[in-house]
Amino acid sequence: MEGITALIDFADPRGGPRVRHAFGTPLQTLLAHTLAQVKPLLDAMQAASAQGQWCVGYLRYEAAPAFDAALTVHPADGPLAWFAVFDAPLPWPEPATASAQIDWHSFISRPDFDAAMDKLHQAISAGDLYQVNLTAQMAGDFQGDPQALFAALQRAQPGGYAALLDTGDAQIFSVSPELFFDWRDGHILARPMKGTARRGADAQEDAALAASLRTSPKERAENVMVVDLLRNDISRIAEPFSVQVPRLFHTEALPTVWQMTSDVTARTRPGCTLAEVFTALFPCGSVTGAPKVQAMRMIHSLEPTARGVYCGAIGVVQPGGATTFNVPIRTVTLSGAEARCGIGSGITSDAQAEGEWQEWAAKQAFVQRASAPFALLETLAMVGGSLRHREAHLARMQAAAAHFGTPWNLEHVHQTLQAIARPQGAWRVRLLLDAQGQATAEAYSLEANPERVRLQLADHPLAEAHSEFVRFKTTRRGHYDAFAPTEPGVFDTLLWNTAGEITECTRGNIALRLDGRWVTPPLACGLLGGIGRDNALQAGRMVEAVVRVSDLPRVEALAFVNSLRGWLAADLATPT
Repeated sequence: MEGITALIDFADPRGGPRVRHAFGTPLQTLLAHTLAQVKPLLDAMQAASAQGQWCVGYLRYEAAPAFDAALTVHPADGPLAWFAVFDAPLPWPEPATASAQIDWHSFISRPDFDAAMDKLHQAISAGDLYQVNLTAQMAGDFQGDPQALFAALQRAQPGGYAALLDTGDAQIFSVSPELFFDWRDGHILARPMKGTARRGADAQEDAALAASLRTSPKERAENVMVVDLLRNDISRIAEPFSVQVPRLFHTEALPTVWQMTSDVTARTRPGCTLAEVFTALFPCGSVTGAPKVQAMRMIHSLEPTARGVYCGAIGVVQPGGATTFNVPIRTVTLSGAEARCGIGSGITSDAQAEGEWQEWAAKQAFVQRASAPFALLETLAMVGGSLRHREAHLARMQAAAAHFGTPWNLEHVHQTLQAIARPQGAWRVRLLLDAQGQATAEAYSLEANPERVRLQLADHPLAEAHSEFVRFKTTRRGHYDAFAPTEPGVFDTLLWNTAGEITECTRGNIALRLDGRWVTPPLACGLLGGIGRDNALQAGRMVEAVVRVSDLPRVEALAFVNSLRGWLAADLATPT
């Protein structure tokens, strides 16, 4: 990060080109350590913009009482506002070649989460409020290059409103998909994001989840509450009768989740200042709840620590006044080697603890993807110099590359495989594709298949069954390694999800003979779409059907299935 104070990669919400700039040493740094200093800082930014300068920085969530003393927050753990002023941007830096890793070690426990949900339901039932945005902080240990972490986060959460800020005491990495507001030429646009669904295991399930999100009474109610709050907030600075909602319940496809957004627009009153805009809007209603004052009191009582930059605002004021701020969700803060990342969701009267917990898991996926390097992986059988099912394996790797934003060059991959060709014997080929699109391949002697294998049943569910690191094959295999066989002579472990549904084995798919026919779990249960599985389905050897752990006593036969080994008859070991 030498010589770089800020990186801004913001979408233009009105359809223009992205604002993508680097900034070096600032002309000055504007700081607000007290509530009384926050509004003068915003005035100073507006004056700097009028003089042709750029201002880039943040306001913490805890700056809220500077605009309304009734808004309750914890004491801030740093400056309430930090903005750097620049005379001109620099070219975007070369891609980082180093690596970065975060080992996350703490998060809210499920019992504490459930207890918070109970308190919220009681308050909502009592009529104290309608919605509260509940959040918690993940904590972890960071090592590596900060710029590499930002690049990994952007790959995990592309587009949107991304920023890297180096304040000296901390580094802030935001890849937020949510626009707080864009204000220029007397027109303001807010785009609150409220409503989330995970991405599907295949195109059909993905479309169904998006449709369910759009039509869900709970998600639509959550969105409308925030839209109404934003309409009310914006009306405080708007010309009469100019507040409009031109778009409602729009679903946006992000790599790990579907999100629902709506637009609120208005013409601002002549002479309106940036400080007045923040006084009307901050914090964004999507990260507080409604009514805002009561919601923030409840947040203060349930969340034990300050939110910090998370749920505050990060933005840029361009020369001439064009102003864009994000809502810093999907944001990681580093203080030395300590990393923090907030996760949350809006809680309404019909929110269920299990559903919200799963939503939090889906929202964590962006940072889990970026927290350690990984490569895309395919394992192929090479017999007599020929790669079995080569085209199917490469098509699956190409689909994974598209999902993870990895460069794909088919000719390069073909050349990589050709370089390790073995004309004689049987070989196991391990093909890797790294984040930069560089392929490597190695060949290992492939031992003969056993006639029959023994499987053991996992003693607890695979919580990550719906993770992208299950749906796509990569070197990120810790969730599988935790289920490595523990009994002598056991070939693999049979997994199941939190709903009690059988999913797959750690190294292949499963076929089960049930009620006289061979079946395999559908992708929606949470598993990898294996090449051997696809071939067996296409050949009509088996069909998809949900099989529960409780169904196992009725299973007449088992088979382990993958492209490398084919179809292996299997027995389920009796737990000792």
